Amino acid sequence: MSIRLRIVLLVAILLAVALAAGGYVWNVRMSQAETRANAPAVAVGGDLTTLRTKPHLVFRSTALGENYGRVAVVPLAAPDGPRTFTPASCERVYATAEDAICLSAQRGLVTKYEAKLLDSSWSSARDLPLTGVPSRARLSRDGSLAATTTFVFGDSYANPGQFSTRTIVTRTGGEVVGDLEKFRLIVDGKPLKAADRNFWGVTFVDDDRFYATAASGGRTWLVAGSLTTRTVTALRGDVECPSLSPDGTRIAFKKHGDLPPGRWRLAVYDLRKRTETLLAETHSVDDQVEWLDDRTVVYGLPREAAGSASSDVWQVPADGTGAPRLLVSEAWSPAVVRTQ
Repeated sequence: MSIRLRIVLLVAILLAVALAAGGYVWNVRMSQAETRANAPAVAVGGDLTTLRTKPHLVFRSTALGENYGRVAVVPLAAPDGPRTFTPASCERVYATAEDAICLSAQRGLVTKYEAKLLDSSWSSARDLPLTGVPSRARLSRDGSLAATTTFVFGDSYANPGQFSTRTIVTRTGGEVVGDLEKFRLIVDGKPLKAADRNFWGVTFVDDDRFYATAASGGRTWLVAGSLTTRTVTALRGDVECPSLSPDGTRIAFKKHGDLPPGRWRLAVYDLRKRTETLLAETHSVDDQVEWLDDRTVVYGLPREAAGSASSDVWQVPADGTGAPRLLVSEAWSPAVVRTQ
């Protein structure tokens, strides 16, 4: 076979593959559009400007329909009532009274991921650093700091097919504070310099101090960090995705314990008493929980039905009593905004 014929055949194969991929994407999008168009409508109402002046809940709506994936807002006083939709569409969202952080995915033949800071009108104010597939996002309580965690493939220490995490802290004015992987990690009083160090799940105390998860050698720790000293110190093991209570006294988190791989149990750690309390939620929760108030945590749970693209936001007491209760149906990535 001549070189010219080989080139022609190669081009033909590439074109066929491209057309098949394009056709697949088109068919999927048409099927999704049809499913969403036929889905029952959710109740809509309220004014965004008015809602933002009162305590409210921000979340990603997973109700099938034209607003699937849009960020919605409801009053804390009526979380199961009509939802007011913003212009933003996000995979994960977090908000304060003034702004919000949005991790989004633009899907096509090649999926493009973005992290954006949104202003009070829910419009893009600036892009934030993003180095991989979005996973977690948090803002400090005063809105001056943002943290994004992404999954990154191809780090030299990772096994083939595995990923690592990359967590970047940025001032919302635009200045990059740093990559936590470059901070000094102290475990058992000694610096840990292992190449496979990973960090994720930041929760801010103030404009300098924070908590997060650190991992190395198959172990995870709750770490306390300082942006000024660029140091993080391990406090205790088996802690992932910490979330600081409004009063600053407890950390809600997910722990692996002796559960099978890929499963976690929710717990709360008292920072003063150094005690742990397992919560009444027995489903595996793969989320960075949020505090509804000082007594209750909220979190997202995917629907268990096969093939379901929806999820719900649940609540459970933070002291280990009671039972889980549905807070908002067809929702994900909750952020509680308390106004002054």
